[in-house]
Amino acid sequence: MNRKLIAIDLDGTTLNQDSMITLKTEETLKKAMDAGHHVSIATGRPFRMSHHYYQQLGLTTPMVNFNGALVHIPNQYWAYEKETLIDKQIVFDILAQKRQLNLDFIAAENRETYFIDSFDFFDEKIFAATKPSPQNLLSPQNLTTNPTSLLVRTEKRYAEQVSNELTRQFGNLVDVRTWGGPMAILEIVSKGIEKAKGVHRIANYLNIDQKDVIAFGDEHNDLELLEYAGWGVAMKNGTEQLKGVANDVTELTNQEDGLATYLEDLLVL
Repeated sequence: MNRKLIAIDLDGTTLNQDSMITLKTEETLKKAMDAGHHVSIATGRPFRMSHHYYQQLGLTTPMVNFNGALVHIPNQYWAYEKETLIDKQIVFDILAQKRQLNLDFIAAENRETYFIDSFDFFDEKIFAATKPSPQNLLSPQNLTTNPTSLLVRTEKRYAEQVSNELTRQFGNLVDVRTWGGPMAILEIVSKGIEKAKGVHRIANYLNIDQKDVIAFGDEHNDLELLEYAGWGVAMKNGTEQLKGVANDVTELTNQEDGLATYLEDLLVL
């Protein structure tokens, strides 16, 4: 069997509902690596919210963060690293319209930290921090460099309207995507950013043909990735749209080690 590049989404795919990698999933992915295959994380999360999973799996491969805006090998120089930033002026333009857009908060993120304009809606799970400090306040004094990604939160009833308005104003510079889940959070990244491009960069670096890329995902931000992969697998708990482009669907959900069970059978681990 040819060496494979196994690109794994985190939330709703590799992680269970408690945001953990189970022992079975960890052992299965390590078996795949022992068999000569490569495992690479491709997530919408920032690096600070995914580095512990990278360490848990003992990875040395490049990884994709911010849905493709950052492709890097953590904590080391890599000649093929790519980070695509957003002009910070866009952040302040959106901030000036916060009330008209019905936004709860606006946050700018980069590899190491985040800046948020209001601590009223601070969520530890979203920002992987227990308590924001004055240095985390979104202001021209604190945000002095261009960020990698923006998050804005609104109410469900306004989400589509906000997305359309931001696309109307800034659509030639950025893409606006909706997070899955109960909260109406929109993620804004530089135009043309997608996981598939990041994974393609990694495949080239590892000399893996596109036909030997296996990708797992569950949400709309995995759409291009599953279309790109030689074998794209949607999770049983994934969206119907994603299942429509996938080569196959797992028989079990992320809560039932669906990825691990599927991979065991596919690679005969």
